Amino acid sequence: MRKNLKAKAYIYPLPVLIVGTYDENGTPNAMNAAWGTVCDTAQVAIVLSAGHKTVKNLLKNKAFSVAIADRTNVVAADYVGIVSANDTPDKLAKTGWHIQKGEFVNAPIIQELPLVLECKLVSYDTETEICIGEVVNVSVDERILDEKGKIDVEKLDPLVYASEVRGYYTLGEKVGKAFFDGLGLK
Repeated sequence: MRKNLKAKAYIYPLPVLIVGTYDENGTPNAMNAAWGTVCDTAQVAIVLSAGHKTVKNLLKNKAFSVAIADRTNVVAADYVGIVSANDTPDKLAKTGWHIQKGEFVNAPIIQELPLVLECKLVSYDTETEICIGEVVNVSVDERILDEKGKIDVEKLDPLVYASEVRGYYTLGEKVGKAFFDGLGLK
């Protein structure tokens, strides 16, 4: 039996993304954003409300970073989502995160987050609040790489967000091989 729910964009899982920028004084800032995805082979799209300090910063600098939050950083990741840099400019100080400047764009790299995309701003639509970024570099902590130098999702242990229950979760085990398992039905 099935049940109809209200019309909502229930897409699971939503990645917990930490968007990083520098302000006009060079102070690093980061916010938690769960409405983001890949929109081309080297582009990301994230919905970011215009009132965020992060949006003001990325429009000024034309650059930002996007990190994948992981299990070990759930508290700090949640904190940067509930505290605004408009009110608390140095909010990253409470997270315990260590910041280094991106090598390819003027955006912070949070060392504790295992996977960080350095992005150039492609566009920001004030009506839809969709931000598109071109990925110019991917910076990873080597501990999440497999023996072939590829990202191991289980080692990454990414956080995902479930909006209906306002919960953070992690992914489970690998259950199939993409572009292979379905071949038997051809």
